[in-house]
Formats: sequence, C-alpha cells, structure tokens
Amino acid sequence: MKILFICTHNRCRSILAEAIANKVAKANIQAKSAGSAPAGTVHPLTLENLQRRDYEIKGLRSQSWNDLAEFTADVTLTVCDNAANEVCPVSLDDSIQVHWGLKDPTAQPSDKQQSCFDTVIDSLEKRMLALNELDFNGLSKQELKKQLQLIGEIN
Repeated sequence: MKILFICTHNRCRSILAEAIANKVAKANIQAKSAGSAPAGTVHPLTLENLQRRDYEIKGLRSQSWNDLAEFTADVTLTVCDNAANEVCPVSLDDSIQVHWGLKDPTAQPSDKQQSCFDTVIDSLEKRMLALNELDFNGLSKQELKKQLQLIGEIN
C-alpha cells in the first residue's frame, strides 16, 4: 500500500508521518510526504525529534506533490490542523483521501513546542500501529476509507 502524507508546507507533520510510517508499518506500506506549497526545508526540530526517537531522517525533504508524479498513492492522508483554521491541500489524484488533523508543533510558542512534538509523535505512532494491522487486500475502498477515518481519531 502506497500512502502519501500531505501538509501545506511539508516541513513538520507530514514529514513526521512519513518517517514514522516507514519504520512502524514498513512491512505493509510505503510512505512519502509532500506539500502544496513546500517550505523547501524540513524544520530542524522535526529532524531533531525524529532522531531523538530513533527514526531515520536520511532522505527526508520538503517537496511539492508535483515532485512525486511517479509515486501513485493508494491513500492520501492530509495532516493539517483544521481546528486552527489552516487551509489543508487536497490531493489531485484518484487515491482514497482521508484527513488526520494534527496540531503543528512548530506553530506553538517555544515553551510548548516540545510537548506538542511529543503528543503528535505519540499519536502518529499509535495510528501507524493501527494502520499496520489493517488487511489492505481484504477491504473494499469504502471499508478502507472508514477504517482510516477511525484510525485518524486515535490520539
């Protein structure tokens, strides 16, 4: 199963999701991340927090979804935080599209950033473990979308 994580700037949440998915659920999925308006660089605290939690950071980069034209995603997961009235991009492909809202740790006051990083990473780890348990081949597209929406509610 190919999964594309999308967030506007592709410098924090989508990068976290890509790295965590590729470690936790690597037997079942291949994950990439991109943005509609990529920042061009991954936020340094994103990389620092991934390393601190023993995730691979080699090859992670902020990129446009146009850079992934050859990566045909089965599932597109947006990870922007709607609660913050953030505009979340919409994928342009025919993949199953689901929204997993996550707070942006880099947008928090500096004294709250680490706590937010820990919360987001913990949540993503739980979601990836649940994702790894799905029977991708045994579910219809509609059933898979419903399961992905349920997984997106895990905190």
